[in-house]
Amino acid sequence: MIRTIRKILFPFSLIYDLITSVRNFLYDKGLIHSYGFELPIIAIGNLNVGGTGKSPQVEYLIRILSPHLKLAVLSRGYGRKTKGFVLADSESRAGDVGDEPLQFYKKFSGITVAVDENRARGIQRLLQLIPDLELILLDDAFQHRKVRAGYYILLTSFSDLYSDDLLLPAGNLRESKRQARRADTVVVTKCPEELNIETRAEIQARLSLEKSQKLFFSEISYADKVIGPSSDIDVDQLNLYQVILVTGIANPNPLLEFLRSKNVEFHHLKFGDHHKFSENDIQKIVFRFEKMQASKKIILTTEKDYVRNFLDVSQEVYYLPIETKFLDGHTEFDEIINSYVRKN
Repeated sequence: MIRTIRKILFPFSLIYDLITSVRNFLYDKGLIHSYGFELPIIAIGNLNVGGTGKSPQVEYLIRILSPHLKLAVLSRGYGRKTKGFVLADSESRAGDVGDEPLQFYKKFSGITVAVDENRARGIQRLLQLIPDLELILLDDAFQHRKVRAGYYILLTSFSDLYSDDLLLPAGNLRESKRQARRADTVVVTKCPEELNIETRAEIQARLSLEKSQKLFFSEISYADKVIGPSSDIDVDQLNLYQVILVTGIANPNPLLEFLRSKNVEFHHLKFGDHHKFSENDIQKIVFRFEKMQASKKIILTTEKDYVRNFLDVSQEVYYLPIETKFLDGHTEFDEIINSYVRKN
C-alpha cells in the first residue's frame, strides 16, 4: 500500500525537487542575497522531516562551548503562537518561544535563547542586544539559506538515512539529498550502542560523502534518573512502578525499547510530534492515571513534552532527560568545532 501511494505521489516529488533545486541554485550563484556575519555561526539541521535528534545535538554543543564563550541559540520557534523576534525569559512558555527553545533556556544558565522565523533579522537583533556575543547556534537551519552560517552540521537518523529516502510528498526529504554536500560534518544519530566497523563503512558508502566532509556516529543516552517537580526516581527503580508514558515526539520507539530493557511496565499514550495537549487531553491522562490500582505509579513523559505541556499541571509528572553521546571520536568532533570557533 505504501509503495503504491509513493508511486502516485512521485510526480509531485519531481516538481518539488525542481522548485527546491532552482532555489538552491540561485543561492549558490548569489542571485538571491544571503547574509553573512562576522561572528562564528554553527547551523544544525537535517534533510528529513521528523526527529533526527537536533535538540540533543544542540545541547551537546552548548555543553562544550558555553563554558568558554558568550553564546546564543536562535531557533524558528516551531509551534509557538507569537511572531517575530522573541527573547526567552523566566516567564516564557512553549506558546511564546516553542518547546525546544524553552527547554534550552530552562536547562542551561548563562546562555541567550531567542526565536525568529527570519533568522537574519534574529541575528541582527541579538547583536544589537548583546554586542559582545561570540557565537550563535542556529537550530534547525540547514534549509535556511538566507543566512550563510560558517559551519553546517547535518543530522540523519540511523534507521532513516536521508540517502534512502525520497522527496516530499512521496518521501520525507525537505530537499534533495544532493544538498547534503553543503554540510561540513554529518552525524548519524540514534545509532545502536554496538555498531561495528563494517556497518559504519556501509553507511558511509550509502551517504556518498565528499572527501572534505567528516562523519560521526552518535546514540541517544538516557539519564539514570527521571526528574519530577519534588523528587527524582532512579531509572533502575522504575520497574517497581506502574507507568503511564505520554509522548508527543516524532519517533518514541527508542524510548519504548529503553524502558522495556529496564523491565518497566507502562501504558503508552502516543500523540503526534509537537502535539500541544488540550485541557481535555490532560484530563484524560489524569483520569487514566487515577484509575490505576498500584500503590506506586507515575506519569512519565519526555523532557520536550514536559516543557511544552506539563509545566503548569498540578499533577506530579516526571520526565526522562536524554543526551547525545558519540560512539567514539567525540574528542575529534569537539576539536573540529572548537577549531572553527577559534579561527573565526
